[in-house]
Amino acid sequence: MAHRPTRSNDWGFPRWRGYGSGREAKPVRLCDRDGCAEPGDCPAPKSPNSPERWYFCRDHAAEYNRGWDYFQGLSAEEAAAREADETRGANGYERARHYAWSGPGDGSRSRDEQRALAVLGLDDDADFDAVRAAWRRLAKENHPDVRPGDPDAAVRFQSVQAAYEVLRTAAERRAA
Repeated sequence: MAHRPTRSNDWGFPRWRGYGSGREAKPVRLCDRDGCAEPGDCPAPKSPNSPERWYFCRDHAAEYNRGWDYFQGLSAEEAAAREADETRGANGYERARHYAWSGPGDGSRSRDEQRALAVLGLDDDADFDAVRAAWRRLAKENHPDVRPGDPDAAVRFQSVQAAYEVLRTAAERRAA
């Protein structure tokens, strides 16, 4: 009997299939809830501070989490101390929140704020009073009630409104 070549799972370089894709069957873990046949892709701790996990489907994970008490077994003082410790560890993220993923990092305005200022026709260093004045002026000029037959005015009005909202929320965030 002659040896018949089998198909390879990897055809060399360049790869002609996606990474992580293969022909073999993927193992599926079922939900640990008795009688459930859904895939169990949501891990949940079996007990506090335990590395052992249950694996539930989304519905049963939601049911499990409704009754979960993170501070179970702790006194009021211990619970307050744990909460204060975790809040203290997360304060650095809270203070850096205004950089909004892509800000310049020097405390100036983010790219979204720069675009909003350009829509309002203002300079990069405009204060919020100038923003409010430009917003009112442009909103009055482009309001759909003032220009009922102009569809471009409605689009300009919406962009002015969106730009003002971006700058207003940024100013409130900095003031807080």
